[in-house]
Order: sequence, then structure tokens, then C-alpha cells
Amino acid sequence: MSSLPHIPVVWQTTLLLTASNVFMTFAWYAHLKNLNDRPWWIAALASWGIALFEYLLQVPANRIGHSEMSLGQLKILQEVITLTVFVPFALFYMKQPLKLDFLWAGLCILGAVYFIFRSP
Repeated sequence: MSSLPHIPVVWQTTLLLTASNVFMTFAWYAHLKNLNDRPWWIAALASWGIALFEYLLQVPANRIGHSEMSLGQLKILQEVITLTVFVPFALFYMKQPLKLDFLWAGLCILGAVYFIFRSP
């Protein structure tokens, strides 16, 4: 997998993973709002259709990122992005209330970022 030489690998990976996470968040949760009155298998088919686009971004992101990051670093980066995408999705799209638990979860993930990216 080739990467764009003028954009640092970590940024390429972050941008692709962020875009893929937007698709995956919608694939996993939007059916709870939009297809709640339909059979589960229709929601599953719609989710799989959305998830295809997630995979078209996620696979190259991880291949590019793995050229400079460890597997653990890629996973923690993905978790940070997941929370960063999920909180606005929950608040603005799903109309969920803001909870202090989002902050605590974010702080825990920041701790994970510190430990996984610190020098050996």
C-alpha cells in the first residue's frame, strides 16, 4: 500500500480512520433511529451496505499506519477516533443527553494514548 509522501503517515491514517469511523458509527447505530419500525434483517442489510464504505477506508488506513505504527498504537488511535466521532453523533444525530461519563471515558483513553505511544 503506497501512501502520499507529502502527508505524514500518522495524519493519513488518522484522516482515513476518521472517515471510516463516521461510516461505521452510522452502520452500527443509525438504524436505531431510522429503521426502528422495520424488521432487524432490513436494518442489518442497510448497515452492511454502509459498512462496505467503512472497510474501503479502514483497510488502507491500517495498512498505511502499520508502516510506522505498532498494532497497539493503531488500535488505541482507532479508539480515540471512535470516541471523537461517537460523542457528536450521539449528541446531535441521536439526540442523546450529554453525560459526564463521556469526559471520564475520554480521560481514560488519553491515558491509554500516553502509555501506548510513550517511548520504550
